[in-house]
Amino acid sequence: MPLPSTQEWIRMSQRTPGILIFGMVLAPCGWVLDLTATVAPNWRTLHAVDGRPTDQIIQQGIFDICLATSTSTDQNCDEEDQIYFDNELIGIAQGLMVASLVVTLIGLAVAIPGVRCWKESPNWVVAGLGGILIFISGVLTIIPISWYTHILTELATAVTTTDVRVGYCIVLGYIGGIFEILGGFVMFIGICRCCGGKNRGERRVDEVLPPQRSPPPPSLNRIRTPTPSVPYSKDSLDDDVSFPRAKTPPTRGPQINHSFNGRPYDADL
Repeated sequence: MPLPSTQEWIRMSQRTPGILIFGMVLAPCGWVLDLTATVAPNWRTLHAVDGRPTDQIIQQGIFDICLATSTSTDQNCDEEDQIYFDNELIGIAQGLMVASLVVTLIGLAVAIPGVRCWKESPNWVVAGLGGILIFISGVLTIIPISWYTHILTELATAVTTTDVRVGYCIVLGYIGGIFEILGGFVMFIGICRCCGGKNRGERRVDEVLPPQRSPPPPSLNRIRTPTPSVPYSKDSLDDDVSFPRAKTPPTRGPQINHSFNGRPYDADL
């Protein structure tokens, strides 16, 4: 019994597949947002700090602390708060955020040669590996952001306050991490062909090409002799007639009686 033949697939367009475009757009956007969340000193803000002016705000990040006021745009950074930086989460968040930025760059460097839209077909394995790295970088961002949000008001600091608010870095970190997770996951889907090949922009060859027609069966009719190309001769037409022929009219002139057997006389001469 013959084994079934392997399905053949064909690309319907030379364009870069949509899943790769989706991942290659979201990953750099997420990286920029994560970079901003890492270096900006605004993971949380402290308002109504004891012993300070009411309009003064303390902005705390994972690498820096700044003083700002609600009445001006001036900021004074490089503030000292060793108690805040001694929190276990701060050191972990610093390492994870930096690692996320590095892994995202590595993932993009791996994915770009795999996408290679200038060739006939992408290298789905290489592009998928790049997607995995981008996905991991998003997870590395979400972990410290979520942890920091969970214990936002419990982090120790050198000042006393009862008004602790979430900073914009938390929002940017969430958005950037989700972008990287979605982009990396979608790119990874290209490793396996699914949804009838639509994720790769492919279709089965037998669905694109018309079905091959089987040759007609041999004819069972009797072989007829070919019709002669030479016209019929007059004699053959005379021999084969299917209707009575008209009699030939008698020729004019003296008629001779051939049935007479007597001797001729002189009067006859």
